Amino acid sequence: MTRIALCQIPVSPDPPANLKRVREALARAEGADLAIFPEATLTRYGSRITDLAEPLDGPFVSGVAQAAREHGIAVIAGVFEPGPGRVHNTAVAIDAHGSVKAAYRKIHLFDSFGAKESELVAPGGEPTVVELAGLRVGLITCYDVRFPELARALVDQGAELFAVIAAWGSGPLKEDHWITLVRARALENTTWTAAVGQAPNPAESTDGFGVGRSMLADPLGVVRADLGTNPGIQVVEVDPEVTAAARTALPCLEHRVLGIKRS
Repeated sequence: MTRIALCQIPVSPDPPANLKRVREALARAEGADLAIFPEATLTRYGSRITDLAEPLDGPFVSGVAQAAREHGIAVIAGVFEPGPGRVHNTAVAIDAHGSVKAAYRKIHLFDSFGAKESELVAPGGEPTVVELAGLRVGLITCYDVRFPELARALVDQGAELFAVIAAWGSGPLKEDHWITLVRARALENTTWTAAVGQAPNPAESTDGFGVGRSMLADPLGVVRADLGTNPGIQVVEVDPEVTAAARTALPCLEHRVLGIKRS
């Protein structure tokens, strides 16, 4: 069993305030092996991300790493890294000793529903699986969850858990999209999926980012935990025996027919 803390926190534009929230959440995540925080935990989306972006050895990630070490909990959280002209939207993975083990730069940028993430963010190019808390974790960021080929690439690299971090935009049916997509990625890959989004922040509600609904879906797509919309921390368990049983009953990964040609 691996115990995972789903850390559904509100995010402000102020990195020090968000680091304080991360520290407080880790203090509440007693007994967890891995804590997952939302996309853009460093700072909320907006034009200011180009000024507030930090390298991975900057004060925010260093502070998160120190907190991870103090509590003995591995951490996944979303940050923005400086880049040439634009920033990278990065999921950073830190082990329980406070070492940065991986940095996944979001591949699919949210140029949809009237948004234009690519104006500020440069895309990454490499699917990333990282060993954390005894699991091989595939990293997925927000809009990425709409692209099943990324999740399949991660499971082909040996991912035993998908960690989906998000600052999901609100709007008609958007929560339904989120729930459906998270469950689909779990079910079609028979893989545990821990999805963590920003809690709504009433002080910053005009930008529409953060609907909550962090959840854990099991390898058959059953939602084992759902945090609703309020801020909260919930520790859940991922059991590899459940994965083995699901893949025995539903061996869809073995049944794939590759190279199907279109007529």
